[in-house]
Parts: sequence; C-alpha cells; structure tokens
Amino acid sequence: MLEIRHLKTLHALREADSLVDAADRLHLTQSALSHQFKELEERMGMPLFVRKTKPVRFTSAGLRLLQLADATLPLLRAAERDISRLAGGTAGRLHMAIECHSCFQWLMPTIDQFRDAWPEVELDLASGFSFAPLPALARGDLDLVVTSDPVDLAGITYVPLFTYEAMLAVANQHRLASKAYIVPEDLLPETLITYPVERDRLDIFTRFLEPADIEPAQVRTSELTVMMMQLVASGRGVCGMPHWALHEYSSRGYVKAKRLGEKGLFATLYAAIRADMLDAPYMRDFLLTAKDTSFSTLDGVSAVR
Repeated sequence: MLEIRHLKTLHALREADSLVDAADRLHLTQSALSHQFKELEERMGMPLFVRKTKPVRFTSAGLRLLQLADATLPLLRAAERDISRLAGGTAGRLHMAIECHSCFQWLMPTIDQFRDAWPEVELDLASGFSFAPLPALARGDLDLVVTSDPVDLAGITYVPLFTYEAMLAVANQHRLASKAYIVPEDLLPETLITYPVERDRLDIFTRFLEPADIEPAQVRTSELTVMMMQLVASGRGVCGMPHWALHEYSSRGYVKAKRLGEKGLFATLYAAIRADMLDAPYMRDFLLTAKDTSFSTLDGVSAVR
C-alpha cells in the first residue's frame, strides 16, 4: 500500500537531488532511505528512479508518483493547519529580525506563503543590523531571529534551518580565479567588499581571516548584493558571500565563486525562538515552510546533520 511517507521521500529526493541529502532532510540514515525505496519499488513492481544519476533521473513510474506527491502533500499541510486552528492557537504575533542581508532571497517567499496560510497572525520584519536582535528576542520584543551566530541566552532555543558554504567572489580575470581554493594569505593585497555590519558578524573575518591573523589591504562596504557583484566583476575587490547568494551570478559567468580553504568554510543558519513559542502551531508551520522554501529555491544548501 502506498503511504504518505513514500510520497514525502520521493519529494525529498527530487528536491535534494541525492540520496545522502534526501536522507539528511528526512532525518534518516542513507541505508534506511535506500531500504524504504527498495521496499516501495518492490510494491510497485518497477524502479522509480535510475541509480547513480545526477541530477536524479526518475522513471515514468517515479514521475507519476511525484505528480501525486505534488497534488497531495500541499493538501496534507493545509489539513494540518486547519486542525491546528480547530485546536486553537490560530491568532498570534510573529515579529522577526534577520542578521543576514542575503536571506531576503528565501525569506520573502516564505513570508508570502505563511501570510496566506495564517492571515490571523500579525507579521512584522526588521533588519537586525541596526540593533541587537537576540536580547530583544529574550525581552519579548521579537518572536524570531534568523542568525548564523547563536549566543547562549536563557530561554532561547536555536532551531537549525540549513547548512551553507561561504565562498569568495572574484572577477573572471582576477589572479585568484584559477586557484582551486583560497587561503587567508591570498587576501593580503585585496580590497574586501562586505555588507556594512560589524566584523564579528561576518564569517570571512571570524572564521577565515582572523584565525590566521590576516588583514586585507582595504575593506569597503555596500548594502546591496547586486552592487557588490558589480564591483567584483569590475575588478574593484573581492567579496565573501553564501553560495546561494553567489550562484545567481557565478552560474551566468558574471563572477567566479572560489572555495575558502581546502575543505571549504561551512556555517549553519538558525531560527532563534523563545522556548515558550516553540509549540505554537503557527510557529511550527513557519519553520517547516522556511525549510521547504530554502531547500527548493536555494543552491548549495543542505540539511543540518
């Protein structure tokens, strides 16, 4: 018999594009997920996807089940929301702040979906760069903060959203463009372009340059990602940024994205929430929507292992 979990696993495989990442998103081991697919294929009497293909290539049977998943899973989520409303907890407040300039790319679609599903919830959004959002969260002035820098505060819980890789954007003809990866010393003669925030909020300083005691020749700031990319493409500097924000430009050949360090520089983005808000139905749904949106729209992100 076909079950909801089977549709969810197929959907996750399509979104993740690999068994390893799909297993992470579903909080399963790879062997457990493989066994689940094998069991389903035995029930169906045919394979659902071609092994060892990237991107994953689904068979006709797999595509048909994905059509069913696309039709069924949104209805399931809607029914779960309706039941939550019947149980109470429909109205409330969700005031958010973000400590991440490039997060607007996925946060806006998340908020749009959430607003449609929870019209009774009062929504507000602020940039977390003009004030200290985590203390404001602890005081009750905010209800959620998107951050990559968790701080130990009483009553605050950090829910991991996804893991991402920070990379360096350089011009196509830059001297570093041909390197396999960047080391801190490479940035000694460079102009580093950053968002206008404190250094202790920037991974490229706290986790790459400062541990090596390296200071770039010059630092300049810009508030807009598109302006930063224009400066990089024009040879006016280099820029550290999450892979998902760079992908739009590097995939079109506008700039090159280079790995920071031989093994890469990875970080996790969190939703900071007060512990007393974790069980609110609309908060749980917002977190699910945020994860679904980021996995379906952002390149280079993965589930937290």
